[in-house]
Amino acid sequence: MTRTTERLVLRPWREADAESLYRYACDGEVGPAAGWKPHESVEESRQIIRTVLSQPDTLAVLLRERPEEAIGSVGVFPTDAPDGEGEPEIGYWIGRPFWGQGLIPEAVRELLRWCFTERGAARVWCGHSPGNDKSRRVIEKCGFVREGTLHAAEASPDGTIAVRVQINGESTFVNVAPKRTPALPWGEPEFVDVRKAIKAENRPTFDE
Repeated sequence: MTRTTERLVLRPWREADAESLYRYACDGEVGPAAGWKPHESVEESRQIIRTVLSQPDTLAVLLRERPEEAIGSVGVFPTDAPDGEGEPEIGYWIGRPFWGQGLIPEAVRELLRWCFTERGAARVWCGHSPGNDKSRRVIEKCGFVREGTLHAAEASPDGTIAVRVQINGESTFVNVAPKRTPALPWGEPEFVDVRKAIKAENRPTFDE
């Protein structure tokens, strides 16, 4: 799918985007905040386009005035929140030169519109690490409210993931299927992730 907003084009990734992807994804301030290591080469970026960014509903972010350069990514995937299994979750990142311009909130609102008005979602999720204030501000600007905190995760030999979560002040330990492996690809499979959601009845008003 290709979607447009006032300033953006959101379209599927192409292998031809490898150089622009690497330009922004090699930045050590970008990837780790989103849960992945900085890219080390254009070829690595090309491989990630083939194996990761080619997933359905994962879109490159481009400025309408510069439609030849991918500057970030947004996507919708099934959440691994323990009480929201199968519901849509939104993920995103954008290159450092474009921080603070309101571009990602603009893209996220378009994905919210799509999830609620076209997919009929009852609830949409989003998450951020506790120290990622930029991501937290994006989420809050778009109307998400706190649901709980995923405190730790550990992959089991059988492929399930044991997670400790805190929902409404209560801590519990559950096993979930690894729809989206929470382990960082270069480090220990432990992290803290603040989960927030927005329900259909509280969704923003969209221009139809």
